[in-house]
Amino acid sequence: MDKFTIVGGKRLSGKVRVDGSKNACLPIIFAAILPSKGVTTLHDVPNLRDIDISVKLLRELGATVSWDRAEGTIQVNAENISSHIAPYDLVRQMRASFLVLGPLLARVGKAKVSLPGGCSLGQRPVNLHIKGFQHLGAEIVEESGYVIAECDRLSGGVFCFDRPSHTGTENLMTGAVTASGTTTIVNAAMDPEVVDLAEFLNEMGAAIDGAGSPTIVIKGVKELKATEYTVMPDRLVAGTFMCVCAATGGRVELDNCRPADLGMVIQKLQESGAEIRTHNHTLAMSCSGRPRAFDITTFPFPGFPTDLQPCFASVAAVAEGVSHIRETVFEDRFASTMELIRMGADIRVSSDEATITGVSRLQGATVMASDIRAGAGLVTAALAAENETTIRRIYHVDRGYAAIEQKLSSLGADIKRVPD
Repeated sequence: MDKFTIVGGKRLSGKVRVDGSKNACLPIIFAAILPSKGVTTLHDVPNLRDIDISVKLLRELGATVSWDRAEGTIQVNAENISSHIAPYDLVRQMRASFLVLGPLLARVGKAKVSLPGGCSLGQRPVNLHIKGFQHLGAEIVEESGYVIAECDRLSGGVFCFDRPSHTGTENLMTGAVTASGTTTIVNAAMDPEVVDLAEFLNEMGAAIDGAGSPTIVIKGVKELKATEYTVMPDRLVAGTFMCVCAATGGRVELDNCRPADLGMVIQKLQESGAEIRTHNHTLAMSCSGRPRAFDITTFPFPGFPTDLQPCFASVAAVAEGVSHIRETVFEDRFASTMELIRMGADIRVSSDEATITGVSRLQGATVMASDIRAGAGLVTAALAAENETTIRRIYHVDRGYAAIEQKLSSLGADIKRVPD
């Protein structure tokens, strides 16, 4: 197990290429088992632990998968799917593994998927997924920690989510592409990653309309074909580097970036005093002096992304004035603020709101990452702090950021990965 040691206080500058999106890539990888013939090739796949788990799961199902980590390319041949079981030992490591349920039902008509694990952020139940597939005709039972689903062929229908569910929308969409008739998903998640999955499925021959809006219409087709596809850039990685720039008073240029996916992030950082210029697939940002305080409320896309809330909390911790952050998505997202307080942050949490009074400089300390985004927030804080900070449990960070220490070092950061 490794840890990061970071000596903060350096103004970062330089250019970074943003990797392909993890949250877009995971459902796309699972959907690659839908074609019964040919090889599907995916480009700009990030070299992450979660991708590794996904590849292992596909191989467990009988697919042939090759992964060129250096090139960021994965090839999937699912002609010989021999299993419909997603075992506990794999699914417990990553909640998104539950996204294999829809592709398995569509491809082989049955699935036995362990109830998911992964990092804890309060209650994130899969009941919305199960209700959706039951509505489309699947028979589902829960037994010994597994969801067991079966159907001859899913049937189209109208399903309304109680609230927008990112993974629920993706799971139902991948299952419905070969259903009989037309499926309509109401109150669907509108995230860019949902749109990316829909575009991938349409490249395979699906008929999906409305992705990116609250209503998605899917006309079932008989079969899908293998294809070649490039995954979208990771807006959360881009947002993290933007927060690092704001916290350290740096100057950073991001390549392979989609500014249109970062509307709320850009707006809030501009409110904090950052100068931001965008052009096509690049974003240039510069900051001088301490950032100004700001207020944010997390909300499903196109609202402010909950996954970037910990990084913004770190920016607020060194900002001039008092910031307010309201968390409406994950009730346990403020757990990481205790680690920031260890570094000298002035934070008060009451129910779903954090009040953060900025200090002139945080102090280095030994802290611990509790999940992917909390870890990214601690890295952001450590880069802005005096003296040395040690961050433990960085395997969480590795689940969402490929070689982040190398990218930050290229910007001038003093960060090292060392054995813990």
